[in-house]
Order: sequence, then C-alpha cells, then structure tokens
Amino acid sequence: MILTDPFPPVLPARWTSRLPLEADVPDVAALLLADARTYDPEASVETDQIASRLVGLRSWSRRQVVIVPDDDAPLAERRPVAWVGLEDRARGRTNVQWVVGQDVPDREALAAALLDWADEVGGSFARHRGLDGTQLDATAESGDAWRMRMLEAHGYTRVRTWLHMERPVTPEEAATTPAPREGVRVRRVDTHSSGLPVAQDVRTVHRMLEESFADHFNSYRESFAEFASRLVEGPEARWDHWFIAEVQQEDGSWLPGGGLVADPMPATPSAGEGTYLEYLGVHRSARGRGVAKALLNAAIRDAAERGRTRVGLEVDADSPTGADGLYRSMGWETTSRTVSFHAHATARASRLDDEG
Repeated sequence: MILTDPFPPVLPARWTSRLPLEADVPDVAALLLADARTYDPEASVETDQIASRLVGLRSWSRRQVVIVPDDDAPLAERRPVAWVGLEDRARGRTNVQWVVGQDVPDREALAAALLDWADEVGGSFARHRGLDGTQLDATAESGDAWRMRMLEAHGYTRVRTWLHMERPVTPEEAATTPAPREGVRVRRVDTHSSGLPVAQDVRTVHRMLEESFADHFNSYRESFAEFASRLVEGPEARWDHWFIAEVQQEDGSWLPGGGLVADPMPATPSAGEGTYLEYLGVHRSARGRGVAKALLNAAIRDAAERGRTRVGLEVDADSPTGADGLYRSMGWETTSRTVSFHAHATARASRLDDEG
C-alpha cells in the first residue's frame, strides 16, 4: 500500500507524514471533537462523514496527510496528532481543513507547516484546472483566537462572519405551520420506486441554489457534475429532506422558485434530534413572494412530523437579502459564530517536470 505523499509537507524534527488510513478515522475524529468542544461542550462529529473524507469516496476530491511521530514503529501503525485536507471544491475554489492536537509539542510549527503545504496543494489544483490560481477557504470558530492568529500570520484575511442559528420545534407545528402565500407551493423532491430522486428535480435544486447566490459576495459556479458528485460521495443523501418551491406564473403555469436541502441533526445531551438546513436558495426571479418563508415552514412542519425538537441553519451575518432578519422573525436565535478566511494560492508548475 502507498503510505506517503510524493511531495509531503516539510515538518519539524520528530514528525513525519503519511496518507490517511481507515484505522486513522477514530483518531482524526477525536482530534476534531476535542477541538470543537473547546468552544461547544456539546459539539459532536459524524464519524461516517469523516471516514468519507479520509478514506471514502470524498477522499477522491481531496489531497491530505496525517502527521505522525517520526519513530521506529511501522509507519502505518503510528497514530495521528494532526491532519490537513484540501478539497478541490470547484473551479477556483479550494477548501482547507486542518487540526493539530492541542497538547502536541511543536503545535504552532506544525500548523505553519500544514498551511505551507496547503499553499502548494492549492497551487497544484489551480494548475490542473488551467487557472492562474485558486482561492483557499478556511474557517475558524469566533472564539478560536489561536487558529485565527495562525491563519492571519499565514496571509489569510477575515472575510465574513457566519451566524449559526437554531429554533425550537413543537409537536403542534405539524398542524399549525402557516401555508404558503397564494401563488406559491412547496413539494418534496420526487423519487422513483427505488428511492432515488428524479433527475430533473435534482437539477432543479442545483439550479435554484446556484442562481440564487449569483449576487453573493463569494459566489462561484459549482457545475452540476461537481454537485452531483458530492451527493454520491458521502453517506446516503436524505432525499425526503429535499424541497422545491414553485411559483405560479401569469399564464397559470408553475415554475421553480427555490430549493432547500436538509439533513437530520443528531441529538446532544441537552437537546433532542433536529433538522439542519444545509442549503436554502430563492431564485432572484421569485424574490418577494414569500418563497423563503414557505420553504422554512415546510422544514419546520416536516421536523415536527418527525418528532424533532429543533431546526438549525447557518447564515451570512452580512447577507444582502437580510436573511438573518427573516430567521429571527420566525423564531431562530444565534447560538454561535464562525469566521471565514480567504487566501490566494498561485498556480505552481509540476515538480514532476524537469523545469518545475
């Protein structure tokens, strides 16, 4: 089995790197959980999602390494103390995820080495796509001063704050949630008898999400092939949590006006299971008709029917559509904040070339 990256990060003495293995999933999950619980004592991680990123289908769109001790034990048996993964998300966009154990010696030096490596990997992604460079996207909890300091020292810039909001759900809302305005209707994505969604509906949701965010500060095009690939790379998608809003036209016909993608949200020690709204978009041609509220009410009603106790979401604190105001008016409250950081990685010549 191949264990090492051909061009690994340059690390401080006593550390080395290798590719992630299936046996690393619990250790990386533990690193991520410990990091998250520094800011949220009830934070959880989804091991199946981490497994997909490290060694499953989602690993195919990523380049990543784990950091292990440089000792005499067999390389495959050394336990990770850090991890970095870069996702070639879309044309000109690269996601950077990383974690270093909080009590690991050389923590800052390791973090700097991982961010150096991320620059090179992002540059290689840009080269493969025929671009001059790519945007590196990283995230930090608003209270994580150490991570933010490391990112800024490496040339990343704070660009946005994101509000993480939740709203309680009561059983009564299965029957009392308001209906959409006249001329708006909401339905679930249609599925075949196999349980798989009708292709046209998947394309419709993709189009609604892509075109609804076209005027957002960080808008970029994710092709349908990239969107569909992400759906099948992870644990099974919950198609019964996908909704399409339709708006009536002057001639009486109905056209798509918005889409919503949701997933179950696991229970915590103090809160029951919930629904998490991954994506919600209203097409620009349908704004002002109550489409967003209709989709949100559909999600609330669905959560109540399933016996769930809350609905969570994330929203840009500076959303040009004022979405956070809508959410507050419908009962959502901010529970935490994260900060987005951007940097630019310039395309790099391949080190495999004689001239690279």
